[in-house]
Amino acid sequence: MPGLLLGDVFPDFEAESTTGDIKLHEFLGDSWGILFSHPRDFTPVCTTELGRAARLSSEFSKRGVKLIALSVDCLEDHHGWTKDILAYNCEDSTSSLPFPIIADCKRELAVALGMLDPDEKDKDGMPLTARCVFIIGPDKRLKLSLLYPATTGRNFDEILRVVDSLQLTAGKRVATPADWKPGECVMVPPSMSEEEAASLFPTGVYTKELPSGKKYLRYTP
Repeated sequence: MPGLLLGDVFPDFEAESTTGDIKLHEFLGDSWGILFSHPRDFTPVCTTELGRAARLSSEFSKRGVKLIALSVDCLEDHHGWTKDILAYNCEDSTSSLPFPIIADCKRELAVALGMLDPDEKDKDGMPLTARCVFIIGPDKRLKLSLLYPATTGRNFDEILRVVDSLQLTAGKRVATPADWKPGECVMVPPSMSEEEAASLFPTGVYTKELPSGKKYLRYTP
């Protein structure tokens, strides 16, 4: 439904895909999931994106994340397009993509999930699907959403980085600063007292001195 908010239970749905009929919640099981949409099959930016997602699929798998793509074309087109995507990756066209592509030729899911880009239209004047990214937790709740216009390709390295942050902060009472990467220091939330921080983070807490004198920039390994 339009207006899906962080923390909402992600709508369950059943759809045709390149690997057969899929029920989203059943497909995800206890895993994290990423649903990412594409404007059309056989288009240049989408081909590079699906190719990049395929190359990173083992990295997502290591993190217990299942990928699933969506495009507003039919299954026959999806299967034909898959060969082009594999060729773009310099892979054997008889192979298969490591994730399914949902067929949404009636745009029912794109409308229900608020995916349409009103400014970009196909040759028939129909709105194209925007480049949405929905990251869904094992509890089936929406953890992050990104919305790119049809003209801008996504950075899948950033999506992988975001997954690392989401999974870390889901299990530990920390936050990640700008441009954070795994292995770098994380931030202690302002709501945590110094005594609690000292007990939770025995490796130490570093506080950056600021002109305001407020001690809110606290880091820990």
